[in-house]
Formats: sequence, C-alpha cells, structure tokens
Amino acid sequence: MGDPRNVAHAKKVTQEKHHKGDAAQSPKQAKKKRAVKSSAVEPTQAAKPAQKPDPTQLEKSLALLAKLRELEFHSRANIEKLAELSLTIEEELKQKAFVESIGDVYSAQEAFHSKVSALIEAYQKECDRLKPAG
Repeated sequence: MGDPRNVAHAKKVTQEKHHKGDAAQSPKQAKKKRAVKSSAVEPTQAAKPAQKPDPTQLEKSLALLAKLRELEFHSRANIEKLAELSLTIEEELKQKAFVESIGDVYSAQEAFHSKVSALIEAYQKECDRLKPAG
C-alpha cells in the first residue's frame, strides 16, 4: 500500500478535478444536468401516492408497531425501576456518590422513552395510511 500522504493527495486532486469539471460546464449544461436528475426523482415520488397498499406490507408494519409498543412498555417499566433504585440509593443507603450517576441513567432512559413514543406515533400514522380505504 502507498504512503497515506500520497493517497490523501491523490484523493484531493481527484476531488478538485471533479469540482472544476462541474464549474467548467456552461450554465446551460449544468441546468440540463439538474433537470435530468430532478426528472429521474419525480416519477418515483409521484408514483408513491398512486400505489395501492400492499396487504403483506401492512401486516408486517403492524407487527413492527406491536414490537415498538412492547419496547415502550419495557422502557416505562425501566423508568419505574430506576426511580425506585434512585430512592433506595439516596434515602435508604445514603450513597450520595451514586445519586448523580443513577440520575444520568434515568435521564437517558426517559429520553429513550420519549423518542420511542414519538416513533410509535409516527409509525401508527404510516400504518393507518397503509390500511385499505373502505
């Protein structure tokens, strides 16, 4: 393998050539290139709403939603356990050195729980969208 400095230099030169190549195009060529890229993206975006929901996709999505809800349930249980442990450490055992550490874990679990809840809400909307109308 070559010297890492040479590899890095070669990479830099290649990137500069690539950027100069884009800048060297006439504005008309650049506009045409962007139009081709955007037209390649548009049909797939337009096709999404027109597609009929796939029943197997809905079934799999609902199964995943159930797993997310189970994860949320266990997250809530962990928060309750951490609260109990925090009280035990602080009040009964008087181990002040660990109060901040368990508080950090509690905060992390609370943040995780909030994110899982938000994900469940968004995923529920997606599952509702996949359900056939009628």
